[in-house]
Amino acid sequence: MPYDPSDYPPFAVTVDLVVLTVRRHALCALTVRRGEQPFQGRWALPGGFVRPDEDLSQAAARELAEETGLTAHEPSEPAQDNGAHLEQLATYGDPKRDPRMRVVSVAHLALAPDLPAPRPGGDANSARWAPVEELLAQGGYGRDGEPVAPLAFDHAQILVDGVERARSKIEYSSLATAFCPPEFTVGELRRVYEAVWGVALDPRNFHRKVTGTPGFLVPTGGTTTRQGGRPAQLFRAGGATLLNPPMLRPEV
Repeated sequence: MPYDPSDYPPFAVTVDLVVLTVRRHALCALTVRRGEQPFQGRWALPGGFVRPDEDLSQAAARELAEETGLTAHEPSEPAQDNGAHLEQLATYGDPKRDPRMRVVSVAHLALAPDLPAPRPGGDANSARWAPVEELLAQGGYGRDGEPVAPLAFDHAQILVDGVERARSKIEYSSLATAFCPPEFTVGELRRVYEAVWGVALDPRNFHRKVTGTPGFLVPTGGTTTRQGGRPAQLFRAGGATLLNPPMLRPEV
């Protein structure tokens, strides 16, 4: 039998972004308030429909640029100024996830250093960073005096999956350096781990582990006093992308 497209109902494809950064020593996610139905007025993850002339990675990179002004770079490439780590997270296709029609979402995880206040775009009439701890604890985010409502669509589950991806990958990979500027101290990197995992780490043990893998961190030859106190040595991410042995997440 020849293939007949009309035998199958149409459906749309979207990309949703779990954009994570560390602000004021806390892991935060970008949230937008929807300006249109469905879920008008509710907080959601940024994203949008994939255009007919773009693939999934292009759509995710476009949405990231529109929402944050950041340029995506390949996960295998080192971080750059105004750049963000971007990787595909998972696909969500519950038939009832969008009341408008059948919509399949391909979620992406984006990580970047301390980001400024976001600017709203598309159908979002406001945007802000929300601490992940609050979003995961409450299932939503509200301004002062407004009732807390769950995130729109299935975005709470997508956020949970994105945060867990980040938490698990920094155990064995160089992903945590995506939260850091091009040059950083071991102390600044440790605070990234503490923010993502939500735990306090022993400074000496941490220093020994991240500097014990050859090529994981490379000294730049410079120092900084931006943390106060004595000058601290500056590093950049090296060519080694795996931390060996891995730094296992403490049980909490």
